[in-house]
Amino acid sequence: MESHLSIDEVAKRTGLTAHTLRYYERIGLIAPVARAAGGQRRYAASDMAWIEFLLRLRTTHMPIGKMQTFAKLRSAGDRTVSDRRQMLEAHLTDVLANIEAMRQSAESLRVKIAYYRSFEQSLASNSNTDEGDVNETPKSLRARTRKTARNRR
Repeated sequence: MESHLSIDEVAKRTGLTAHTLRYYERIGLIAPVARAAGGQRRYAASDMAWIEFLLRLRTTHMPIGKMQTFAKLRSAGDRTVSDRRQMLEAHLTDVLANIEAMRQSAESLRVKIAYYRSFEQSLASNSNTDEGDVNETPKSLRARTRKTARNRR
């Protein structure tokens, strides 16, 4: 990696906008970035590593306020290592709980999809066998469909 990147280069590499990078710096998520002689921001490898970690926290849905708290603890130095670890452990517990809830929800979706797939096949096979019944009314067809659905539940 180049020794120092411009804000546009960092934006391209991270997917963040230049506006977001400036905002993160303004609210204390990113420490003040070194500047070139002309005042342009120059991001070092350590800045990039920190931004990548912030993106990981964002991916895990850590609220920005907690990210700011973590950033302040980090900037306070080694005496906050225990606090930072505890904060990350608590967040990891929340992340794992959310993953389990999503896994359960995904399984519910799979079950419901299988039900609808089976129901569609039932409707298709019923319509194929009854196509010649021109005397069947829409009302009796709905009743038969409801009965088929109840039997499948």
